Amino acid sequence: MKKALFILVLLFSFLGFSQNENLFKKATTSYNNGNYDNAIKDYLKIIENGEHSAELYFNLGNSYYKLNKIAPSIYYYEKALLLKPNDSEIKNNLGYAKNMTLDAIEEVPETSIKTFYKKIISYFSFDKWAYINVSFMLLFVLTYIAFRYYKSATKKRILFIISLTSLFFSLIALTAAYLNYSDFKINNPAIVFEEESIVQSEPNNRSQESFRLHEGTKVYVMEKLNDWYKIKLLDGKTGWILSNDIKLIKN
Repeated sequence: MKKALFILVLLFSFLGFSQNENLFKKATTSYNNGNYDNAIKDYLKIIENGEHSAELYFNLGNSYYKLNKIAPSIYYYEKALLLKPNDSEIKNNLGYAKNMTLDAIEEVPETSIKTFYKKIISYFSFDKWAYINVSFMLLFVLTYIAFRYYKSATKKRILFIISLTSLFFSLIALTAAYLNYSDFKINNPAIVFEEESIVQSEPNNRSQESFRLHEGTKVYVMEKLNDWYKIKLLDGKTGWILSNDIKLIKN
């Protein structure tokens, strides 16, 4: 019974993968032929089937960009960048899309130490840092076992140095994974999807207007109250915006 169930699960997994692969090829063909709406429909079907990848989000961002739809193009570029934070092509296309936005928001300057720290931990996503940690830890274990096995003083010295170096880099990767994941959990970015959205001083329509935002602008959600999100901009401004006006990147 268990064997039959296992085979059935494998069969459905294979069929699902095959279907998504065919949809991806179909969508890419539509994109290359200039049928961007059809490409978007098929890419979104793949997401509905439960598949997520930087390539998929990147292609969606490109499709929306070709249709001059600013908010969804930036939204999917940002999602692609979460999975591949160091991809230059994604960054370039995201930069082009951001040039189409109306809001010019200057980021609060950070100290050189903080900038360097963020650059290091964001070089890879937290799951890749975790894989690097495991790889170095395995290397440490193997070289340590070899160190105990060999009798030659020269080989033992070399293996001892390699094992300590592997342990050192393993701890660095583990720390980077932890810090990156902590940053991932704390920061909750979103994209404004309304053509123009009013940001209030309090979470109600009767409060004073603080400022206005336009589609494609990136904000950071701090908290939620009923139908309102408290947001923060890169320049430090805060306010309350209707939850329907923005779309969370990490949803």
